[in-house]
Amino acid sequence: MNNQSKLDNVDGVVLTNLKNSKVSKSVSLNKKKLKDIGLFALFVGPVLLAFIIIVLIPFFTGIYYAFTDWNGVTGAIKWVGLDNFKYLFTQDKQFQSSFILTTKYTVVAIILTNAIGFGLAMLVTQTFKTRNILRTVFFMPNLIGGLLLGFIWQFIFVKGFASIGQLTGIPLFNLAWLGDASTAFWGIVIVSVWQGAGYIMIIYIAALQNVPQELIEAAKIDGANRWQILRHITMPMVAPAVTICLFLTTASSFKVFDANLSLTGGGPFKSTEMLALNIYTEAFVNNRYGVGEAKALIFFIVVAAITIIQVTISKKKEVES
Repeated sequence: MNNQSKLDNVDGVVLTNLKNSKVSKSVSLNKKKLKDIGLFALFVGPVLLAFIIIVLIPFFTGIYYAFTDWNGVTGAIKWVGLDNFKYLFTQDKQFQSSFILTTKYTVVAIILTNAIGFGLAMLVTQTFKTRNILRTVFFMPNLIGGLLLGFIWQFIFVKGFASIGQLTGIPLFNLAWLGDASTAFWGIVIVSVWQGAGYIMIIYIAALQNVPQELIEAAKIDGANRWQILRHITMPMVAPAVTICLFLTTASSFKVFDANLSLTGGGPFKSTEMLALNIYTEAFVNNRYGVGEAKALIFFIVVAAITIIQVTISKKKEVES
């Protein structure tokens, strides 16, 4: 009996120790989880809070105001349902023309910005001494603020081109660049492409530098010319960069505002009023905040749909290539 009681005591001690070890392990795991949660909250919490306050809350309140007749000033808000949207698609001809103009501008800006950006990237990835200086020069316009850049180019179009035209007699410089609807549109395109091509160039440079030189050398040995190398080797290898650049240029072109405001202000006679400027004018100049929010909601849905389709198609082409 004495031996049996001793064994029972030993078993009891062992079980107690096992329970204590399990408890201590669970406590340590809980402390680790709490520590991880605390670190996560410390680093992500402020950003998440700022995102909720600056982005999410205005976004959802804007959706609510799109169905009201609020003027953006008084506290009187009346629910009007889909009346704002019916007005946009049936009576607001300026919104429709701005939408068409923005789509036209976006197509032109995407093509030119990517083509020029890729061309500049091909140029500055060649082996010559001034390539680093050229990279800096081509990228510098992107560092200038949009409004400031627009006012600088406004002076160039109005004063600079007029002076050059008087000295040289070249008809191109004697055009009323910002006073005529057709030339004012191309003036906005020139400024936007000049500013954005340098940023797109940086992305293409990173992609071109990752193209294996062994493939290019092997293609040259096999007798491939520059066009064949560009088409069958370089372009498939930089396809992910093309997807990114198309996404960036699509989003930025649809949302063009500062260049439009500073160069033409939508003139002459609202012939160059892009969609973002039209929304701004409706909400903050005409004090029709509900209608402006309805335009912004439609704008958001269209841009989101187009960018999702563009990324999906580009990704499929990446896989195929």
